Amino acid sequence: MTVTVTAQTRLRSLPLAALGACLLSFVAFWAAQRAANVSMLDLSVYRAEGETVLAAGDLYAMRATSANLPTTYPPFAALLFTPLTLVGVPEMRALATLGNLLLLVALVHLSLRLVTSGPGAGNLRGGAFWERPGAALWIAAVLVWSEPVWQTFRYGQINLLTATAVMWDLTRRGDSRWAGVGIGLATAVKLTPGLFVVLLFVVGVARARSGGWAPWWNEWLRRGVRATMAFLVVTVVSAVVLPYDSRRFWTEMIFQTSRVGRTEETANQSLSGVLARLLHTTDPGLWWLVAATLVGAAGLAVAVLAALRGDRPVAVVACATTALLVSPISWSHHWVWCVPTLILLATRVRPVWTVATGLVFASFSLWWVPHAPAPIRLELHQNGWQMLLSGLYTLLGLALLASFAVPALRELRGRGRRGRGRRGRELRGRGRPQAVANE
Repeated sequence: MTVTVTAQTRLRSLPLAALGACLLSFVAFWAAQRAANVSMLDLSVYRAEGETVLAAGDLYAMRATSANLPTTYPPFAALLFTPLTLVGVPEMRALATLGNLLLLVALVHLSLRLVTSGPGAGNLRGGAFWERPGAALWIAAVLVWSEPVWQTFRYGQINLLTATAVMWDLTRRGDSRWAGVGIGLATAVKLTPGLFVVLLFVVGVARARSGGWAPWWNEWLRRGVRATMAFLVVTVVSAVVLPYDSRRFWTEMIFQTSRVGRTEETANQSLSGVLARLLHTTDPGLWWLVAATLVGAAGLAVAVLAALRGDRPVAVVACATTALLVSPISWSHHWVWCVPTLILLATRVRPVWTVATGLVFASFSLWWVPHAPAPIRLELHQNGWQMLLSGLYTLLGLALLASFAVPALRELRGRGRRGRGRRGRELRGRGRPQAVANE
């Protein structure tokens, strides 16, 4: 009796304990950021974009901060940044930090909702922990210290916002009228989430085709259409408000990837960055194009097959990983998708693999190698071990896609065997009556 009462008391106190641990971790994190004298350079650029819009200036001629940084996002993002001008810089930084902390908890919560709604949700490693009220707080208290999250706060980036918008969208019920809107808006702010729109349409068409096109208007197609419409609506509105900037972005700036940064920088954790450092060049050119095409097609296929067999958590993580790999520039802070990735792994694979993956994102190992801001190009002179450390996120992403592909390939082989077996039985069935007739 005493043991039962004690256990119940502990369970009731778990959310409070989790809240305390999370707050303690967040306060320590905030203090560490202040001690590191983080600059929040990107947040200052966002503020400058908002000021440029309000002053009717040339958005893509603007340069901000001591680093002389340009505008790289679509015009819709600049419109969203205008409220940043309503407060002072210290207040803006404090609000951005607080907002990102809340977004981290939201992203963890949505990631838990995603993995606990997938196939075999009742047999997840860790049992009922993932569905406890305090689970998101415990996990957020740990993952806030990962390198992608730390860098997001350091620069005042919006990665947690766009990732949360996508995850919110993909955890909505299929009949929700808002399903798809989050992905569309995220794509209008940063183009990389657009790969999720492609995923929605490919899965939707495959589902409709497998069902004989009746009914063809399925959940995935509805999401895809809503995402496209949301993207088009805000993009058109932005073009009405900012016609000159919109024309310049969609006809010129979208093709100038060099505005984002140097390809060979250690912080660039995409295929292009790894190839640039491997080949000791500032422009991997055709090598990157071939690699991105192959990985993009394979990664999207893995995500589509996972979605078709009902494994949405793997489909989401595979799609996000593919987008990060094939993008010309994927800064290390773009890899905040490590949050749902680690949660997915923790619920399905052996703890040693989850810990190993977590150490990659927590070790800050890519910063152990020689690196320097422009015009110095130390990254072009890395040796083998240094290139390995500075490409860990990319290698891990490729390994994840390969591991996700294994069950998909097994299922395809199984379908092939079943198909051949059915055809054989049909042929044998046709042959028997003919044999009787000949007799």
